[in-house]
Amino acid sequence: MVLVGIKDPHLEVQRLVVPVFDVNGSVIREIDLPSLFYYPVRKDLIRRAFLSAFTAMLQPKGRDPLAGKRTTARYWGVGYGLARVPRLPDGTARFVVSARKGHIAFPPRPDRRIHEEVNRKERVTAIVSALAATSRVSLVRERGHVFACEKLPVVIDSSVESAISRAKEAREYLEKIGVWSDIERSYERARVRAGKGKMRGRRYTEPRSVLFILSSYTSLLAKAVRNFPGVDVATPSNLSVLHLAPGGVPGRLTVVSTTALEEIAEKYEVKFIE
Repeated sequence: MVLVGIKDPHLEVQRLVVPVFDVNGSVIREIDLPSLFYYPVRKDLIRRAFLSAFTAMLQPKGRDPLAGKRTTARYWGVGYGLARVPRLPDGTARFVVSARKGHIAFPPRPDRRIHEEVNRKERVTAIVSALAATSRVSLVRERGHVFACEKLPVVIDSSVESAISRAKEAREYLEKIGVWSDIERSYERARVRAGKGKMRGRRYTEPRSVLFILSSYTSLLAKAVRNFPGVDVATPSNLSVLHLAPGGVPGRLTVVSTTALEEIAEKYEVKFIE
């Protein structure tokens, strides 16, 4: 999809150049980031697209419309010195909200619209804007990420995807390129969730750390890093705002391969008005 817009006026430099790391963690060359990284960061669109994607995963739920109403209780009328509510023959109150075994007030309804819909162009614009936010060092630090890189996103050579196959090797490599400290941050802050979510399959919470955008889920590097705390692996074909802006907040620390970067540039072509 081709987007037309104006370059972000808040960019400190007019040319975004990032280093490319090889298998040994050394800089082998520098490349210019695609034009989409010059797009303004639209936090309002990113938030809206995130809510749309997040609510799309929620399953509608609701009570039985007759719950608490299947009773033979009837209103007796006045003159008994009792509250004017439906009662059983023995005088037990039923049906009303304040009575035991009565129906609940304003229960959740299965026909309620909980999915926030968003236009296709808005969704694509939000993805491009969230991608551009990954190159803003200030936004990435505001999200709480800890890293030792001077320029973002971290770009690795495509050969790294097939050269690193073990978690131990991946850890050593991430230490060299300066992003392993963020995974440690996620590990240290992992905790047991407060509330009843512990009983519903959501016992633990851990902060989001590094996002890896690779050419394939089956690559050796993807399998080596996928179990690190807070790490997500995505491909250019299924990249969404859920990956790029968890919680609707842009600026996620991202590691992208050169092959994936080229695919993203082809998928999201941006032209600017001079």
